[in-house]
Amino acid sequence: MTQAALYSLVAGGLAGIAVYGLITCTHLLRRILALNLLGSAVFLLLVALARRGPQAVDPLPHAMVLTGIVIAVSATAFALALARRYHGRTGAERLPEDGA
Repeated sequence: MTQAALYSLVAGGLAGIAVYGLITCTHLLRRILALNLLGSAVFLLLVALARRGPQAVDPLPHAMVLTGIVIAVSATAFALALARRYHGRTGAERLPEDGA
């Protein structure tokens, strides 16, 4: 098994765990963490598949991952601020269930 295949397999596993967490968890903080885990899986997959040839590495996906990390940090801060405001207004830590 090559290193890229191993990293791709790990990225797929992380993405599966993150999607499971997004679907099953109603707690706001756990959903934000699951979304961050999904982003990390995508970053890992992009870095694992960044090849031009047998020995050359493509720098463009690495630059995209660095930019994505910066965006993910700011989006996480915004999501945490929204969750804190939601908790302050409603007192709930979980999302309401759909009645339909």
